[in-house]
Amino acid sequence: MKNYILKRLFLIPLTLLGILALNFAIIQFAPGGPVEYVLAKYSGLNVDSKSTISGSSTMSQSKVSKYQGARGVPEDLVLELEKQFGFDKPAHIRFFKMIKDYAVFNFGKSFYQDKTVWQLIKERMPVSVSLGVWSTLIIYLIAIPLGIKKAVLNGSNFDIWTSFVVILGSAIPVFLFAVFLIVFFAGGTYFQWFPLHGLISDNWEELSLLNKIKDYFWHITLPVISMVIGGFASLTMLTKNSFMDELSKQYVLTAKAKGLSLNQVLYGHVFRNAMLIVIAGFPSLLIKMLFTGSLLIEVIFSLNGIGLLGYEAIMTRDYPVIFGTLYIFALLGLILKLVSDIVYTVIDPRIDFSAR
Repeated sequence: MKNYILKRLFLIPLTLLGILALNFAIIQFAPGGPVEYVLAKYSGLNVDSKSTISGSSTMSQSKVSKYQGARGVPEDLVLELEKQFGFDKPAHIRFFKMIKDYAVFNFGKSFYQDKTVWQLIKERMPVSVSLGVWSTLIIYLIAIPLGIKKAVLNGSNFDIWTSFVVILGSAIPVFLFAVFLIVFFAGGTYFQWFPLHGLISDNWEELSLLNKIKDYFWHITLPVISMVIGGFASLTMLTKNSFMDELSKQYVLTAKAKGLSLNQVLYGHVFRNAMLIVIAGFPSLLIKMLFTGSLLIEVIFSLNGIGLLGYEAIMTRDYPVIFGTLYIFALLGLILKLVSDIVYTVIDPRIDFSAR
């Protein structure tokens, strides 16, 4: 197993290099960019104000064709923007500089905010980690016991009405359920039991330690409930189907014939085999909850997390933030995947990844 872990650790930098190279190449051919984004805003402002900029020296036809909507903009402004954003250098030089900087976790500075990418990530990370970790933990605490019980009581009244709840949870969009919670419990129409936005109160620094903990959970309750409703359904059915598949195998019948109780069969024999497929989905679920799954929740509850940061960066073509968050997402995903494989071997020592 030690050799397998070392090989996987060696492959992580290569995998990150491939991910960055592919996305960097896509960005080069994607329409728009930071220069064009700024020029579009610049042109729009000048059109509204009817300035005399059209009388100044304009770009050559090659520059005009390079940036859509840039006709009438001074060429020296375009050259200055290209230099500011680093586009005055060839693509391969920019790529190798990025790889060199990323190797020491230097992600550069945001194009539009007077902060480094690391500062922005550190500011937003607590929100996403809070949402992701608590949501994933609660989803597993609900889905695994529920899925096991549904498998044991398959076809019973309990299985039928819980299946209705699971289907309802998977059918309702997360953002719609979040709006429902706001309307009913955050002062929308009925009750004002929870705050509408933010992760902490404005007077956070003045609170005692106990009150800080209460304030934190008071703010995070509704966002976490919204994410749990949208995530527990698929894991519940995965757990149920996995356990039902194991319960139908010959070794379970043999164990029962030897006089073992249902709990001894479930947790002494079936659990180890059935949980493998559930554990395999842990890294992807955690990454989803940390970043992509929390995007709409962050918007609805006004939470400044990593998901919202990445979305804003894409909309404004803030490439340092885009690639910085991508690098962090990919690195965490690869590490969690390795952790998942290690947990595999802990649950079932018969699995030997190093022999593959």
